[in-house]
Parts: sequence; structure tokens; C-alpha cells
Amino acid sequence: MSESQMDKVESPDAAASTLRGRARLVDVAERSGVTKSIVSRIMNDDRSLRIRPETRQRVKAVAEELGYRPHAGARALSVSRTGAFALLIPDLTNTVYAAIMRGAFRRAKEHGYVLLIAEDTPDAPAGPDDYAELVVSGRVDGLLVASARPGNPLVDRLMQDPASVAHVFVNREVEGSGRNIGLDMHGASGLAVDFLHSHGHRAIGLTAGPPDLHPARSRREGFVDRMTSLGLDAARIEHGDFSERGGFEAANQLLAAHPELTAIYASTFGQAVGALKAARERGLRVPQDLSVIAYDDLSVAEYLDPPLTTVAMPLDALGVAAVDALVKQLATQRPAEYRLPDGYRVVERKSVAAPRITN
Repeated sequence: MSESQMDKVESPDAAASTLRGRARLVDVAERSGVTKSIVSRIMNDDRSLRIRPETRQRVKAVAEELGYRPHAGARALSVSRTGAFALLIPDLTNTVYAAIMRGAFRRAKEHGYVLLIAEDTPDAPAGPDDYAELVVSGRVDGLLVASARPGNPLVDRLMQDPASVAHVFVNREVEGSGRNIGLDMHGASGLAVDFLHSHGHRAIGLTAGPPDLHPARSRREGFVDRMTSLGLDAARIEHGDFSERGGFEAANQLLAAHPELTAIYASTFGQAVGALKAARERGLRVPQDLSVIAYDDLSVAEYLDPPLTTVAMPLDALGVAAVDALVKQLATQRPAEYRLPDGYRVVERKSVAAPRITN
């Protein structure tokens, strides 16, 4: 049934109630084709409610027609939020997101919110209506979207109708959204190059992520820019998935095409693990024959063979910043972008050493 048809249909209960006297909340809800909760929040001017303008107008028109007025006492109690946010991440098995979740969960609690976690994978993608419905139905007040796969219908929906749901994009930049909360991936990649350069490396390769993903492009651009500024060849790059297998395959391609390499910068921790395996299978010792440094730091790095040198990112602080941005957006109705300007650092372990032969 279309919305225009809903306007013309009146349930027997609603009609009888109108005839009896004062219209009730349920009468407006039934006539409008929405829930009582939605009617209550519209009539009480709940600014946190994200709903289509035509639905809001229809409900108010029905209320006016029926002569419905919110009860003064109920109005004072009803203007409230659900006290819940939903965090959408691309992979629950990726431990990098555990740090983001930890920061977001702690900060949400400090603001009086609970944090719901949902996964968005290619095998089980988030639909465009699933999470919008969470907000429209009054289950959550906003979304923190850490998954922005190209072609993701949810991202497309949010870009087409940004006012439908309060939301921010976390650790994923969606161009033109004005709601990106991220890290300085470009600067962190430059720091990795500087660290390798300080140890005497000149022939440095990059295992990059999928080129259609913004994080992969940012890390690659940081690598290329810093290599170029140092007068080094920045063309030794192979792409792969942000996974152990992706790093293994990309590192194998790099080492086959560029046997002169003395160091590899891996775009993710998982890729670095794959690069260690590729070196080992080629008979290369790390760090004696090949140095490896990874973007992102995990506690397991200390227990790899050799212990892996990494660039640690302020992921906990990113989760905090994302929740703060969403809370502010709800309060002001104005979205904003924020990039943590620093906080990344090298965690030196045993996978980087001076090259045997300086090129």
C-alpha cells in the first residue's frame, strides 16, 4: 500500500475513537501507517529522530485532522533517545577493530550510550534498509560505519539521503560525505619509510592493499610521496588483499620482480605475516636478508619469529573520536570531519636491521 493510500485508510478502532472524543496516540499511528513510538517522537519534536520529511508531514497532518494533542505529562517524559549506537565493522575476526571497538565502547558508555556491534562482509553484506530501520524504528540513535566497501548499498543509501540516519564513517573515508573520522595513514606510511631509510635501506618495496579501497590508496600515497622526497625509486609496489594471503602473494611478486629489495613495508599486520612466510619460503632470513615493517601493531607481534617491527596507530583514540563526533552531530544536527593528526609511532622489535649490502 502506498503512503498516499495509507492517508485514506482509517481503521474501525481509530474512527470509533475519534467519534468518542479526544484522539489518542494510537489513532494517529494507525491512520498514518507508522508506530506509536514514531508518532510520539514526531509530535514531541525529538531532534534525534531521522525520518523522511514526507512521513513527518503526514503524521502531523493526521494529528491536526484528528485534533490530537500530546498529553503534557507524557510530553515531558517522552523526549528521549534510545541510548544506543550501532558500530558496523567489515570483519569481526580482524583484531585491529577490537581496539577501535574498545575505545568506542568506553566513550559511548561515558556519554550514556550502549554500543551494538554488527558485521558487514561480502558474504553477508549490510543492506541499505537494515540499519536505517534501526534508527527509524527508534532502536538506535546513530551509526558508526567502519565498513565502506565500494558498491556497498548502505554507503550508497547514506550518501543519497545523509539526513536519514545520524552517522559517521570510521577509519574509512567516503569522499564528499563530510562525516569521515580517520587517521593520518599518509603520515604513518612516511614514518615507516623514514625508519627503514634510517637503517640504510634504499631498495624498499610495498605490499599495498586493493586500489579501490581508500585506506590502501592513502598508505600507498604516503609511501610514494616519502620515497620520492628521499630521491628513492617508489615503483616497487604490488597489490593484494588486506590479509595474510594477500601479503604472501604480493610479497612473492615483489621479490620475484625485484631481487634487489632489502626491505618491505606491509600495508597491514596481516600482510606482514604473509610477507614473512614468503621470505621464509624463498630462503631469505628476516632481518639479515630482508627487513619487514608493518602498518598497525598487535600484541602478537612480539611472539612472531622474528618479533615484528610495526607502526602502531591510535586505534583506541579513533574509536573515542568517532563516538564524540556522532554525539556532537546528534546535538547540533551538523556533521563534521576529523582526522587524528598524530599518535602513530614505530614499535621497534627484531624484523628490521641494516641491509647486508647498501644499494
